[in-house]
Amino acid sequence: MDLLDLLHDTMSSPWVYLALFAIAVLDGFFPVVPSETAVITAGVFAASGTPYLPAVILVAAAGALVGDHVSYAIGRGGGARLLGRLPPDGRRARAIDRARRGIATRGGLILTVARYVPGGRTAVTLTMGAVRFPRRRFLAFDALAAGSWGLYSALVGYVGGLAFEQDPLRGLLLGLGLALTVTVVVEVARWLRNRRRATPDTEAFSAEAVSRPADAR
Repeated sequence: MDLLDLLHDTMSSPWVYLALFAIAVLDGFFPVVPSETAVITAGVFAASGTPYLPAVILVAAAGALVGDHVSYAIGRGGGARLLGRLPPDGRRARAIDRARRGIATRGGLILTVARYVPGGRTAVTLTMGAVRFPRRRFLAFDALAAGSWGLYSALVGYVGGLAFEQDPLRGLLLGLGLALTVTVVVEVARWLRNRRRATPDTEAFSAEAVSRPADAR
């Protein structure tokens, strides 16, 4: 009950909107801050009327937009040198490499997809700054990404809050479960797409090897 009372007090405070905004900003360039969890939690309690759902969506999206621009500015300022120092076989280097490929093939639309990939958002925004992606185009695509993320995160929590209106903790668990499910689905779809892209190349290589004369091998 102490935890529930604390959540009620926090979510009923007018300062909750500033807190959500600050958390979303920090998560844009410091991805250990759980902005999605905070917005989902606010959405759960919004089902009972406080905080106000449209305000939660607005401040979450605005904070995400500002945080992404901070990350973009970091990448634009000295990101190329920073990214060049990463160990080539490390996890971060692989994430940056995927971000570069995504930017090359999808342009600014990669921002929307990266919003739902763990660790993908910061890698993409940093890389877009480092490769000097046009700032105005970045703003336009990021507004779409941040707005859709704020709406999605708040509504996921709101659905959980409506389902368990008398038990916000269960509503929160449901909201987090729904968000986790979406993340898993996105990751599986991305893995299958990458596998399909790799398969034709592998098959072509195998066919070439089979058709090549024995003495040429």
